[in-house]
Amino acid sequence: MQPNKKTALAGAALLTTSENHYNNSANSFQEVNQLALNFLPALLSRWLPGGSLRGCEYVARNPRRTDNKPGSFSVNTNTGRWADFATGDKGGDVISLAAYLFDVSQGEARSRIEKMLGV
Repeated sequence: MQPNKKTALAGAALLTTSENHYNNSANSFQEVNQLALNFLPALLSRWLPGGSLRGCEYVARNPRRTDNKPGSFSVNTNTGRWADFATGDKGGDVISLAAYLFDVSQGEARSRIEKMLGV
């Protein structure tokens, strides 16, 4: 799964997508996570608006709970690892983050990310 010249809009960023539309089941979780990491800042600004980058950590309010100010919920933009230090919720990649944020299975989260990235 390698992007090339076509572009699609995802959030505020222009994403490079493939000429071919892949069969979703052919893309492994690892491939989708790796591709999503390339576009993680754009995905985070769309999924967690109002957050800010502090070094390599994107810090935002957790939309799954009453969160009055950013600080305890963060995502590492280099690895995709994320955690809510107030609740103990955490995950190791972009797919698990999407599954958590949208309250869907990891398979559904992978499919949604593929659709957003045009693969």
